[in-house]
Amino acid sequence: MKKIVIIATSLFISLSMQAQDRPQPKPGPAPKINIGKPQTFELKNGLKVLVVENDKLPRVSYNLTIDNAPYAEGAKKGVADLTSSLIGNGTKTISKDAFNEEIDFLGASINFGSNGAYASGLSKYSTRIMELMADGALNPVFTQEEFDKEKAKLIEGLKAEEKSVPSIANRVQKVLAYGKNHPNGEYLSEETINKVTLEDVNQNYTTYFNPQNAYLVIVGDVKFAEVKANVEKLFGTWKKGVAPQVSYSAPKDVQYTQINFVDAPNAVQSEIAAVHITNLKMTDKDYFAALVANQILGGDFNSYLNMNLREAHGWTYGARSGLRGNKYTSNFSASTQVRNAVTDSAVVEILKEIKRIRTEKVSDETLKNVKAGYIGKFVMDIEKPATVARYALQTKTQGLPADFYENYIKNINAVTADDVLRVSKKYFLADNLRIVIVSKAGDVLPGLEKLNIPIFYFDKYGNKVEKPEEKKVSADVTAKSVLEKYIAAIGGKKAVSDVKTLSVKGAGAFQGMTVEYTKKSSNTNKINETLSMMGQSMSKVFNGTKGYQAGGGQKMDFSEEENKQMKFHSNPIPELSMLEKTDIKLNGIENINGKDAYVIQDGESKFCYDVESGLKVAEISTVEAQGQKMTINQPFSDYKEIKGVKFPHKTAINIGVEIELIMSEIKVNEGVSEADFQ
Repeated sequence: MKKIVIIATSLFISLSMQAQDRPQPKPGPAPKINIGKPQTFELKNGLKVLVVENDKLPRVSYNLTIDNAPYAEGAKKGVADLTSSLIGNGTKTISKDAFNEEIDFLGASINFGSNGAYASGLSKYSTRIMELMADGALNPVFTQEEFDKEKAKLIEGLKAEEKSVPSIANRVQKVLAYGKNHPNGEYLSEETINKVTLEDVNQNYTTYFNPQNAYLVIVGDVKFAEVKANVEKLFGTWKKGVAPQVSYSAPKDVQYTQINFVDAPNAVQSEIAAVHITNLKMTDKDYFAALVANQILGGDFNSYLNMNLREAHGWTYGARSGLRGNKYTSNFSASTQVRNAVTDSAVVEILKEIKRIRTEKVSDETLKNVKAGYIGKFVMDIEKPATVARYALQTKTQGLPADFYENYIKNINAVTADDVLRVSKKYFLADNLRIVIVSKAGDVLPGLEKLNIPIFYFDKYGNKVEKPEEKKVSADVTAKSVLEKYIAAIGGKKAVSDVKTLSVKGAGAFQGMTVEYTKKSSNTNKINETLSMMGQSMSKVFNGTKGYQAGGGQKMDFSEEENKQMKFHSNPIPELSMLEKTDIKLNGIENINGKDAYVIQDGESKFCYDVESGLKVAEISTVEAQGQKMTINQPFSDYKEIKGVKFPHKTAINIGVEIELIMSEIKVNEGVSEADFQ
């Protein structure tokens, strides 16, 4: 299955290119805008209602937000998640199924959470949509049966992300930046979820789901008088209450820039994020200058970070930075994902670009283009009802002036190069950065140690640990002995040599879509390998001498080097061919999925074999697609015997997302003909 990773990569990228960022055309002069002013009223229970009449389309949206201060859940982290999952699963007046059926019948959308609800649909059904939303939000029914189901799903989701490097990186960044006891730093675990009871959910709802800090924003084809009457009728009985106010110690940045490293043995690329705390508020005089500065540094396609790491070096599909204004503590982050081999170089370039924006004035041309692009997006966004609702809500919850968004374009245009330089020095802290890196220690630590940046080590939950130790290979172990042990483990030299042809069929799923995989190969170094998804397929065919890749109606012949590689790896048991090679080498021992494995290097590919069992557990390949290099980790497991030889029946393709493939059919010495390799 050596080449499936390249097929999967090509197919995945082909299907996902539409989602990739593209440079936007330069917009013309910014138009004057007029954001609809909301009409407001307040119920006796404290609910604040904002109504924006807009009859451009026969639609309406309702956004109920409870603006409580963040709170920590401690040993029972998961209460709010489970509360969110259970709200909307039926009410005291209507069953879950009947509730969902009526929503579908109306063609509406209604979602609930522990901090509010959202609904939208055609305005002719506006009254009924509001009734359903109000009923679901104010009269939920929490049953033990539904609680147990949602709890199981939450735990299952955690298990699915257990080995996800992006998930680990996201968790550790928050833990280190804020601390485990801060609302922004605590994280879900199976242990905390299992401590949550149905009574905890009921208590959470009673404590925090109340109208004192609640805002209902209504935007669309409605009449204020009618809406007001309906809101008073449906929400007037909502029992008044006040959520508790809890204070937390302010998180602090590190005293000096440092690398916080997490070893992820299964990582095929590094997650890098340079982070620090920020207290930027939307009401600050620096707010608009800070927004523009962030756009220049890493906010859009043409930013310093993206043009450096993606366009100039081809190390990543995207590099970005984020800086948000918020009345609560938040953080700045400059982040990217790169293949392990260039991790240290990427760190150097990220620091270089942060230093650049802090010390060099941005050019007039760049500043002009960034402001024009930002304003263009702003103008497009205000055509969306959801944006109008968000702006109306933020004006209230963030304490903004009533004309904040009317003056938005003027304030963006007023930002100067001097302003950008000034706020960059204030909000991008070059000397107090946590450079959080989650990657494979054996691949990246030697390079990182040469940067002369202090390195501290943490586990995947943010606990401090010792530096990962490199394991030594016994002197009597060689690449050849590892391959021979593998051949013995799967059936022995004679049985393996008797495998003349191999036919494999498998399938998996990706975001609800079926992925089908087939492979036919022969011991004359011929192969036909195909991956199909959404009616599209990508194939690689090699006839023993030369081959090609086909997909999307196009066919591309292999290069001389690709033909050479295919010749060695098209054998049904590639290790038989690898035994004949003289340029492979044993790289050492690495931790693969929690177990030690010998790693054999063959060109830019690594083959990993369990130290104890001898079975192959992974192939790690570096491939190039759309001008970018990426590293793919393909695991192998669930070995089963077919005609005296063991074959893995489970594998996966990891290309940013993991697609697990289960082999449903493996045939030895049948189902393959010469026509398959034409």
